[in-house]
Amino acid sequence: MPQPLNSKERTLFTQVVKNYENKQYKKGLKAAEQILRKAPNHGDTQAMKALIMNSQGHSDDAFALAKTALTNDMKSHVCWHVYGLLWRSAKNFEEAIKAYKFALRLEPESQQIQRDLALLQMQMRDYQGYIQSRKAMLQARPALRANWTALAIAHHLAGELTEAERTMTTYEETLRSPPPKTDMEHAEAVLYKNTIIAEMGETERALEHLDAAAKNTFDKQSVMEMRAAYLLKLERKEEAEKVYRALLDRNAELRLYYEGLQSALGLDSSDATALKQLYGPYADKNPRGDAARRIPLDFYEGDDFREAADQYLQRMLHKGVPSTFANVKALYKDSNKRAVIQELVENYAAGTHTPQTNGSADNQVNGSSSPFEMSTLYFLAQHYNYYLSRDLPKAMNCIDKAIEVSPKSVDFHMTKARIWKHYGNIHKATETMEHARSLDIRDRYINTKATKYHLRNDDNETALETMKKFTKSDAVGGPLGDLHDMQCMWFITEDGESYMRQKKMGVALKRFTAVYNIFEVWQEDQFDFHGFSLRKGQIRAYVDMIRWEDHLRDHPFYSRAAINAIKCYILLHDNPYLAYGSHPNGVNGNGKLGPNEAKKAAKKARKEKEKQDQVDAEKKDAKKTAGASSADGEVKKVDNDPLGEKLAQTTEPLKDAMKFLDPLLEFSPKNLEAQRMGFEVFIRQKKYLLAVRCLLAALSLSSSDPIAHYQLIRLQHTLSTLSDPLPPKVSEVITSEFSSRYPSSKTDLEKLNDDFLEEHKDSAQHQLVGLQARRFLDPGTRAANESEMLRIIAEESTEMTDAVRAVEIVREWGGDVSKVLAKAAERWPEADVFQVKEKKKT
Repeated sequence: MPQPLNSKERTLFTQVVKNYENKQYKKGLKAAEQILRKAPNHGDTQAMKALIMNSQGHSDDAFALAKTALTNDMKSHVCWHVYGLLWRSAKNFEEAIKAYKFALRLEPESQQIQRDLALLQMQMRDYQGYIQSRKAMLQARPALRANWTALAIAHHLAGELTEAERTMTTYEETLRSPPPKTDMEHAEAVLYKNTIIAEMGETERALEHLDAAAKNTFDKQSVMEMRAAYLLKLERKEEAEKVYRALLDRNAELRLYYEGLQSALGLDSSDATALKQLYGPYADKNPRGDAARRIPLDFYEGDDFREAADQYLQRMLHKGVPSTFANVKALYKDSNKRAVIQELVENYAAGTHTPQTNGSADNQVNGSSSPFEMSTLYFLAQHYNYYLSRDLPKAMNCIDKAIEVSPKSVDFHMTKARIWKHYGNIHKATETMEHARSLDIRDRYINTKATKYHLRNDDNETALETMKKFTKSDAVGGPLGDLHDMQCMWFITEDGESYMRQKKMGVALKRFTAVYNIFEVWQEDQFDFHGFSLRKGQIRAYVDMIRWEDHLRDHPFYSRAAINAIKCYILLHDNPYLAYGSHPNGVNGNGKLGPNEAKKAAKKARKEKEKQDQVDAEKKDAKKTAGASSADGEVKKVDNDPLGEKLAQTTEPLKDAMKFLDPLLEFSPKNLEAQRMGFEVFIRQKKYLLAVRCLLAALSLSSSDPIAHYQLIRLQHTLSTLSDPLPPKVSEVITSEFSSRYPSSKTDLEKLNDDFLEEHKDSAQHQLVGLQARRFLDPGTRAANESEMLRIIAEESTEMTDAVRAVEIVREWGGDVSKVLAKAAERWPEADVFQVKEKKKT
């Protein structure tokens, strides 16, 4: 047992707690040391000292001291509470919950420990545990509305909707007098209860409750939207129509309201006459509006579409709206509509159209001819640059004419840069986009676009200098540090992809890991809202946030960064020397080394790197401690691996890749590229059952996917040539689920691949992968395959990206890349990627 404290030490202990709460860590440590000089085995003081040390970044010492404190006083709820807080800071939430529960056994009445436990259970989605904790907190303080609401949320998220509604009803019954109309929290609680009733499937009762209890709520729009949805679901269409029309009077630009009104009226998308009668009055009523004019273009056909499109396009082009093409390009999926739009706009450019009136009182044509002419040329340039209607020479001709009329237009120069990008000339595209940026140096958007083009041109330093114009000048870590603080994921991802193209794997992995960490921060940041949202009464928004957080990792930004990181780790596994810099020559001009050569290259590069590190070490030593902590002793993070060297020099790249792959497969199972990456990792780890699972998932998503076809052949060939047999159970599952469905012998696989090539003879992408598979099965076919690639590149249907892939494949084979490059350069003379760079002879 610890020594009892006298009054002076008890006062000092209270001061330690206050210093910790106020982040005055040095003062807190000093006071704790004073206590421990008099009472060296006082567990509570040791625990508080450990907590302060942990906040200063000394987590190992803090854990050791906290364990000593528990040894000195196992029955102290403070020691166990602090032990839980330490585990929570280490993100080991299971151990933290165990410590909190033990602390509660010792001090069942502690509201602080109970609250910390409840918040952690919510963070871990332990809904049953959260229900028990919230019940205990409600029993302790039943007069607090937040405790009732929290218990209802716990039941709701656990799927116990009846209990959630009962909890809210019970609280309402405890109120002695009706809440005032100005009580925002009560109004939000009423709407939340209504959503629970609706989720139970009792739409009729939800509507009755909404009409009875939500009259005085401030969120009128939400009430109207909910009521309209309920009425529509109950087939009370006349009433739903009135509500949707009232909503459109409030906001005539929301497509959802038009769709609801259309459903309430029972209109079919093929009934053009009825749809005109619906949308026409709203277009007339809102002369400046867009939705009532644009939405009908989705379902009009034939002459109705031509008439409506003509009116819409002339109206927008006369106004000079830059986003006109962006508004209508979704219609291009329909080839007939695409052809009509092209014909109309070409007529505008030729001056053979019939001018439309603007619908104003004086019935005059909008604007002058000059803005209309520029807008028409701008539209045509975007039209011919779009992938469904691409004709780059025409696009360039149109945009050049537009620039002649308005040489200082940022939009025009941006479009010209995009055209150069589609030509494949990223250098000219970057120069043009930089020129566009110089026309308006205060515009953040064009600055961002110029930065992205610099990154696509692998000019990382210039890109950072460009972004520097809109970052904090005094930010720790400079512009790059500020971009990380602002969680600017698009820049971090593009920067990582650029370094990956340059084979600088360390920096690339550093960037992709930064994106991973941003999602970790988002996951952790919700912790603060578990209590905040209840205090502020924002219940519906809180529930929406929780459900969004549950699917956080299926965000496209995460998928993109994770897939790129996995690709880096696969490259490092196949070519270990890349961890120390790209090999200058490879083998026969090939970027891939054999096992022995890879080991030699890696060893040589490692020695050179160690020498350089030793030279740089002394310069960095003086800077490591500078600014490492604040005046109060709070730790400041110092990045000791800014170039990601430790990440790249991992000895287990495939194991590190699993950090990115596991969330990807769990939350994005329908992402085809994720399944492909899973296969590549698992087959290298010789986890064939998991590789089969990923391959079958990929084939279920796209049975004709070329990459999945190549992976199938590789897997079947690998399984049939294993030196050691698989475990019986694994072999049984693979045979029943996979091997029995597809051929396994080399001859049969070759026939399968030949059939694949014949079936997809018009697809360059499938043809290239088929040739890859043929060469994999029979390396002697390399020369014939390379000749076939030259034929594929010459095909009219072949895209430039297919030609790029052909070059990569031949380079992987160690073949004659110059012929493929020459053929591709002949077809795409403007493309940078096919230009042969002469090496200087030494």
